[in-house]
Amino acid sequence: MKLATTGKDLREAMLDYAGLTGRRVLVPTMGALHHGHLELVRLAREAVGADGTVVVSIFVNPIQFDQAADLEAYPRPLEADLIKCQAAGVDVVFVPDADAMYYPDRSVTVTETLLSRSLCGASRPGHFDGVCTVVLKLFLLSGCHAAMFGEKDFQQLAIIRRMVRDLDVPVEILECPTIRESDGLAMSSRNSRLTAKQRADAPRIHRALTEAAKLRDVAEILSSARADISASPLARIDYISLVDAETLQPVSKLKRPAVLAAAVFYGEVRLIDHVAVGQ
Repeated sequence: MKLATTGKDLREAMLDYAGLTGRRVLVPTMGALHHGHLELVRLAREAVGADGTVVVSIFVNPIQFDQAADLEAYPRPLEADLIKCQAAGVDVVFVPDADAMYYPDRSVTVTETLLSRSLCGASRPGHFDGVCTVVLKLFLLSGCHAAMFGEKDFQQLAIIRRMVRDLDVPVEILECPTIRESDGLAMSSRNSRLTAKQRADAPRIHRALTEAAKLRDVAEILSSARADISASPLARIDYISLVDAETLQPVSKLKRPAVLAAAVFYGEVRLIDHVAVGQ
């Protein structure tokens, strides 16, 4: 396994694999790797085959954080992450710092203007500008043919697909279903920051969304999910929204496939989840 810490290092590392007949697949992460990330790696390895190359990036991207405290508190167990990458058969790990990724006077940002208006985009201004910018840079630096993303961050996935479509980026976007703990909580690096009581309560998010999604009236769906989550004194709702599965715009009637999505704070830890409705 090769380790790269700058864009130049990454390009040089990729030259060693340039003659292989398989594809190069990128798995972008912010580290604190868990089973969900490792499933992304497994699917990436499956996609590239024996002659392909799997690249994992580990970078806590500062320009996608809207709260300095959240950036500071984000877990960074790099040594453990590298051990997991080695065991998973990753070929190249890219671990840059912010100075290696961004010029101090950088003045170009990638902005998506439609799908990012709602949900996390509405409550975290500028977040998806940071996501699109770093993902496009990672595509260019790695020279990947495809990239693997998790469906848990479904708005992010939709926005990345739109960026690739609109900018004619020659990268195929692959997706992995949401990986959950045995109690239903969506796996996330942020889960490690929950207290024992918060962790025990957090699965209510998925339970509430799943039960609400069985209803057919939009107002009842939203009311049910909100009531079940807010019944916990530990949970603070950021948003609960029912949006069109394609456009991500709020819906008033269930005429097309939709997504019931929520962001919930436990203390300072923000968790997101979603379920399909009418699909």
